[in-house]
Amino acid sequence: MRPFAIAGIQMKVSAVASNVEMMKLKIDITMNLYPWIEMIMFSELCAFGPLTHTAQPIPNNFEAEMQAKAKQYGIWLLPGSIFEKSEDKIYNTATVINPKGEIVTRYRKMFPFYPYETGVTQGEHYCVFDVPNVARFGVSICYDMWFPETIRTLTTMGAEVIMHPTMSGTIDREIELSIVRAMASINQCYFFDVNGLDTGGCGRSIVCGPDGRVLHQSEVTEEIIPLELNIERAKRSRELGILRLGQPLKSFRDHLKSSHFGIYQPNIPTPYLDSLGPLIKPSRLDKITELKIKENALEHQSAPIHYKGDGII
Repeated sequence: MRPFAIAGIQMKVSAVASNVEMMKLKIDITMNLYPWIEMIMFSELCAFGPLTHTAQPIPNNFEAEMQAKAKQYGIWLLPGSIFEKSEDKIYNTATVINPKGEIVTRYRKMFPFYPYETGVTQGEHYCVFDVPNVARFGVSICYDMWFPETIRTLTTMGAEVIMHPTMSGTIDREIELSIVRAMASINQCYFFDVNGLDTGGCGRSIVCGPDGRVLHQSEVTEEIIPLELNIERAKRSRELGILRLGQPLKSFRDHLKSSHFGIYQPNIPTPYLDSLGPLIKPSRLDKITELKIKENALEHQSAPIHYKGDGII
């Protein structure tokens, strides 16, 4: 396997205006600054923001514009995710585009952030794709990683790099940083977690290697994160152990052959989990959307005005 260069884009995300033109500009800037980059990924819901009223059918113009950009520069492109409208349901969907501008696969988030991502239907299928002569990649979105089974399944399917667009603007971001390290180490994989800014998150994107060590962690400003990964490190970790110590994937495999995890068997009773009660969801969703739109509009109105000579710029 050869080294492979990936850039994450941590950028400001508006909830009241399209961010697509800025995404295209960021791609242009990235590829002119770092022409050796082979894959670019944006954060979750980067294109149109976090409100479900932006949901639209797929395929759409946004995908077409991203396909054109991927083909222009001959790169792999994961343009975050958007809310997808399909029949009477809404999904949080990410698209993977290859260097020819072709859509390789799409992934619907399996664990919407209930009780807050209300109205979004969970996906049903795991997502991996191959970059020829490089590695197999897995895709998960934000809250998915809070469920270890998702990343474990992707690595069991052969993924050596997890591409993980996220939109985390809440006070649990510190916990998420530790989860990224844990998922990378116990699954012996690279983990590329890209967060947004403003209504798209609180930044602090993070990339970890297959031993769980942090390769890069961003702060809370806009940033391009260009990294060349030695994918061979994941393979070597899985063969010889993390820091030449534990070999969790092999141990997991051997345990599966000798016994089963009882809690995952069909129709198994779960009285304690059932005793926790229903997943409580916010009740004033329309009002929340209205207030979010108002908040963003006020933020844009209060942006500082700069004067140059006798005019305003």
